[in-house]
Amino acid sequence: MSTPPQQPPSAPQQPPSTPQQPAPPPQQQPAPPTAYPYPNPQSPAPQNPYAPPASAGQAAPQQGNPYAAQPGYGYPPPAPAGSAPGTGNAAGRAVLWAAVGAVVASAAWAAGLFLTGGFGHGADLRGYQAPANLCSGADYSSFKEEYPADDSAPTRNTLKAPALDESYCSLSLKKTGSSYADAYLTMQVDLHRKTDPGPEFTATWKNYGDSHTDYDVSPVQGIGDEAYLVTEDTSSGSTTSGSRYATLAVRDGWTTYTMSYSAYFSSYDSDTNPPTLDAVTGWLKTDTKSTLEQLKG
Repeated sequence: MSTPPQQPPSAPQQPPSTPQQPAPPPQQQPAPPTAYPYPNPQSPAPQNPYAPPASAGQAAPQQGNPYAAQPGYGYPPPAPAGSAPGTGNAAGRAVLWAAVGAVVASAAWAAGLFLTGGFGHGADLRGYQAPANLCSGADYSSFKEEYPADDSAPTRNTLKAPALDESYCSLSLKKTGSSYADAYLTMQVDLHRKTDPGPEFTATWKNYGDSHTDYDVSPVQGIGDEAYLVTEDTSSGSTTSGSRYATLAVRDGWTTYTMSYSAYFSSYDSDTNPPTLDAVTGWLKTDTKSTLEQLKG
């Protein structure tokens, strides 16, 4: 009985001299040759065939831009992903500090407006009112003994505005039997609703003698926040020439009040015995205190 022929033994396989490269994934096909030497800008960026596959739930790594300028060729290195723009260089810090400075300045501005009444809620009027008729709302009774005759037609006016309330009165003072005025008395109250009159009031009345020659200025205590008495006497003791003038100016908060007396002498005047300036300034102080109390009522 014959036996089937045996297959000749195969030649022993030689170990490969170099490791075999894994075959590219079957879905990737090499791009056809083209005469354009650069990758097609419309085609997607090539994938790494040897990159390990992304696990489930893990985002695929982003591919770099092959045309982006690389560090070392005159361009700064790119900022790390997720960093805030402008925070990694001097320009960014300058912008940040400028923004902080603007916030601080805005806060200071708002605080300044609040403290100075710039929002319209800081007027310190101390409860004073500007009456429609100051001639009847003011007290000048101290002058009545020297000048008992009433003025039948005094001058008066008022102003009502968001920034200022004002009332004014001017009247003639007459002695018994006089046909014409022997002296004049003016009064004015101002309620400053928007701005503090303090600095300008002080500059005007404290320094009145600097802008008007031959006037004496002295501070008066015990009336309002500040008060000044301004006087002038050019009569040199005569009752036929010259004049006598006195004003008491008072500021109480944002309210100001002035009361002024003036007399002019000539040889035609019937008044040969006018009151002294000391007597007039005493009347101004007494009646100003009384008037300010009435204007609060």
